[in-house]
Amino acid sequence: MKTESDRRVDVSIVVPVHNCRPYLDRCLTSLLAQAVSKEIIVVDDGSTDGSRELLAEYAAKFAEIRVLYQSASGGAGRPRNRALAHATGRYVFFCDADDHLGPEALWRMLAMAERNGSDIVLGKMVGHGRKVPTSMFRENRDNAPLGETTVYNALTCFKLFRREMLTRHHIVFDESLRVGEDMVFSVHAYCHARTISVVADHDCYHLVSRPDGTSVMQEPGSRHPLSWLRMVHTPIELMTRHVPPGPLRDHLLRRHFRFDILAQLGAPFLAADPPTRRAIAREVAAMCQAWLTEGTLDLLRPVDRLRVACAGDVDRLVRIAQVEAAGLRRRLTGVEWAGDRLEVTGTASLAGAWNGVTVGLLLRERFTTAERRVPVTSVADVFAGTLRVSRLPPGVWDVYVVLACEGVRRVARFGADRAPGVEAPGPRLLSAVAVPYFTRAHGNLSIDIGGRLAPVPGTVRVTRASWGAKGLLTIEGTVTVGPGCPAARRARLLIWRERTSGHERRVPATCLGDTRFTAAAPLDAPGTWEATLELNLGGPPVRYPVQVTDTTLTTTTTWWRGPHRWTASTRASKIRRKLIVAVLSRGPRSVVRNSIRLVR
Repeated sequence: MKTESDRRVDVSIVVPVHNCRPYLDRCLTSLLAQAVSKEIIVVDDGSTDGSRELLAEYAAKFAEIRVLYQSASGGAGRPRNRALAHATGRYVFFCDADDHLGPEALWRMLAMAERNGSDIVLGKMVGHGRKVPTSMFRENRDNAPLGETTVYNALTCFKLFRREMLTRHHIVFDESLRVGEDMVFSVHAYCHARTISVVADHDCYHLVSRPDGTSVMQEPGSRHPLSWLRMVHTPIELMTRHVPPGPLRDHLLRRHFRFDILAQLGAPFLAADPPTRRAIAREVAAMCQAWLTEGTLDLLRPVDRLRVACAGDVDRLVRIAQVEAAGLRRRLTGVEWAGDRLEVTGTASLAGAWNGVTVGLLLRERFTTAERRVPVTSVADVFAGTLRVSRLPPGVWDVYVVLACEGVRRVARFGADRAPGVEAPGPRLLSAVAVPYFTRAHGNLSIDIGGRLAPVPGTVRVTRASWGAKGLLTIEGTVTVGPGCPAARRARLLIWRERTSGHERRVPATCLGDTRFTAAAPLDAPGTWEATLELNLGGPPVRYPVQVTDTTLTTTTTWWRGPHRWTASTRASKIRRKLIVAVLSRGPRSVVRNSIRLVR
């Protein structure tokens, strides 16, 4: 008979603990709730706040928890390595004691690993007072190759790792590092992983900032730019030993240069004193000399390429950082149609006394990120731009203001701050309908070409209805979009929908000029039928209810089909006065009874 110790362990959960008593209950409870075969290996790293005693209580109550004790080591590397040496699971997951897992997190990650033979599985991270990487969590990925995705941007160790891979390649934490030890570990694991997968549709790992500021990453000086730059040498050298020169290495180096190296020339550079700034600049220049390839340089942002070019000019680097950090003021003062163009006026400036600031506008399509530059005229901080809306392809185009100074280009959404009385103008029917609007979340200006997201107001009114043989109803009407824009030429279908069954009858709509349309449909089935007109406005089809404004438009017709007598009558609904047709079929007995009732 198998005992508890004989059972197969799927996941070994490793938890280093050092004075985390306020967070331990939440962390351990979230781990115990994971519906996988697991062992929880907790290493108390010399806690003095009661964590040791609480861990002993948990271990006595739950067989899945094992607690190891050691004297304080000063970092998470040694306790993680000790737990890793005791792990027996097929996979290992690292969790810090002040963080916690979401429900089903390990079950989903393990299922992903089993299905794809994954060596590493990333679970979606959620930050609570801390920043987390997001670009790699836009969709689930069974296989996320290093060179084709941004998974390498996430270099924390809070992932699911195949233990056999870690053991075979001697992947452990660098115990000499107090900060960045998980970066070295993750880089080494990435270099040997054959399959990397991503769980993006579930909140798996909750990364928590301690309110008391006692975590290692919150300690003063934990991210000192010079110390960080020197630490980063280790993971970069490790990666370059495993990955030969070429596009993959360039792609991975891009991550290190953008987030680890050149980032030290931003806010940390401004916060440093002049001697430290010179030392940072020298260190960055040396790292560029050692590792920055032309391929990596091409992958960097323009501001980072500018920093590389100015690496030896400390004063210029300071000005670049100051422009990046300067507050950006912008205000929309007017937006109105001028034919098929949208005239936009506003003000934009950088906080502080800056000379040579240029202002521009930019349109960026929300889903494809395609861009269109907008010519502007400006005097000081006042500008005016003309948006050639008729030339925009269908999509949702967000409006940005662009300020350039010292070679730095600042781009920010535009329209949330606007002068009193400024409102979005109504839709305009061009090659497609164009709907200027202010976004619901922040109130920024956008233009929806084709009516994909923004509602497009429209009105369809029936002006004439006539019955033909056996329930053939022909209607004529007018259709306008927005503030009275004729749209009959955009009419595609007249759709009759039976209210109870949901059955639809679709017939083509024919335009009679710019404003009027006509359509004929046989309504020879019993039920209550409601009419809508479908238009093609350049995006998804748009439907408007057909409304009745003429109170004399009520008409009735009858016809025979075999022994049954059919009656159809038009009317307007009480709400919104929508066109409705009621069709009724009566058998012989019903017809006779009704005739006798009328005679009496």
